[in-house]
Amino acid sequence: MDTSLVLDFLSQLKLNNNREWFQENKKLYEDAKKELEGFVTEMITTISALDPSVQTPAMKDCMFRIYRDVRFGADKSPYKTNMGAFIAKGGRKSSFPGYYFHFEPGACMLAAGVYQPEPDTLKLLRNEVYFRSAELKAIIEKPSFKKHFDQLGDFDKMKKAPKDFPADFSDIDLLKYRSYIVSGNISDKIVTSGNYQKHIMEMLAEMQPFMGFLNKAISNG
Repeated sequence: MDTSLVLDFLSQLKLNNNREWFQENKKLYEDAKKELEGFVTEMITTISALDPSVQTPAMKDCMFRIYRDVRFGADKSPYKTNMGAFIAKGGRKSSFPGYYFHFEPGACMLAAGVYQPEPDTLKLLRNEVYFRSAELKAIIEKPSFKKHFDQLGDFDKMKKAPKDFPADFSDIDLLKYRSYIVSGNISDKIVTSGNYQKHIMEMLAEMQPFMGFLNKAISNG
């Protein structure tokens, strides 16, 4: 993928987030989208080989639209200033564990996990953590894992212990998450270099034990 083309388009869009500029420069968007579509198609094949639970979803079902919903909120900018895809069983709207590729100048990343699952699924995940917390800690505290992923995403973490679990559980902190996600930032320099594919392959490999833990929890339900 020509990642420079994607980031250059997004940089220009951020400075010109209006319909007039977008229509006049539609080819820039179409070229960037085509590059990303090719990349996502390749990643679907790669990830499905690493993680069969993904089940090779259709590329179009994984891609996020660039058009914003401006009906709600104060920001009426018509376009997102990022591009991305969520590769999972069923595509971007899936509630299953998956892999999120995010392209945005200065904020590129690769993430994986389960985002705000339904209560029944969250209970399955917490049960797995409760009975196998040592296994999860061994995965996320491994030095090669921490090289790419600092910690579980705590953006929606509970402040108190969830009900149905003892508050004095030794690893109660691991049960407070509403989402089980890891993410790693990737510099623009790496994204636009010839080492980008190698870099994300290392990240995907390190994600596999974590994703296996999540998939096992859900499949045991």
